[in-house]
Amino acid sequence: MKQVIIIFGPPGAGKGTQAELLADKLNLYYLETSKILEQNFKAAENLAEGSAERFIETGEEKYDILKEKDLWEKGILCSPPLVSYLIKKKIRECHDQGKNLVMAGSPRTLFEAQDLIPFLEDIYAREKIKMLLLDISPEQTLFRNSRRRICELMRHPILYNKETENLTICPIDGSKLVTRKKLDDPETIKVRIKEYQERTLPIFEYLEKNGFEIKKINGEQPVADVFGDIIKAIK
Repeated sequence: MKQVIIIFGPPGAGKGTQAELLADKLNLYYLETSKILEQNFKAAENLAEGSAERFIETGEEKYDILKEKDLWEKGILCSPPLVSYLIKKKIRECHDQGKNLVMAGSPRTLFEAQDLIPFLEDIYAREKIKMLLLDISPEQTLFRNSRRRICELMRHPILYNKETENLTICPIDGSKLVTRKKLDDPETIKVRIKEYQERTLPIFEYLEKNGFEIKKINGEQPVADVFGDIIKAIK
């Protein structure tokens, strides 16, 4: 049965953690926006400034990937038309391969929502799209992100608590645990919170006006409890 689950939430809400759990539990493909962006950033890093490969053209605009990386590292959302173009390309690929999706990280702006949601409706059907909002406070966002680590190999997020604070190796794949330079610096996190409040929150009014139900989940609970609430919400 075709389905798409979209997880919204501020930085540090646990979107990636819950998306991975859902992907494993329900046999979904986890479409991770940040991973797609990072792959494009990495591919462009060693290219000369005037190199055509450093640019992606969509609509009437050309976007310099390394300038987009600079925005991203400052906590500013990348250009919505570019993000939407990349995500729609991946969605189409997944659909054509018969994959069901869990998405975390898109849409993040009103432009993306107005572009991506009708596209998803067209190829997956409206009734197959379920939306969740993991709700945490700005204080929790700052606390979680400033302590966040991921593993080098598979990007597993390692939650910060007394049991994990001294870990240096990922317990899942054995690779080194690293912090995301610049992106999870406290000052950058404050910018990301502001971006979420000003550019992502308007999405919810648009979606509700268009008949979509967004089920709110308390994201400040333990991971297992959040996951349990998510499973109840999507049934």
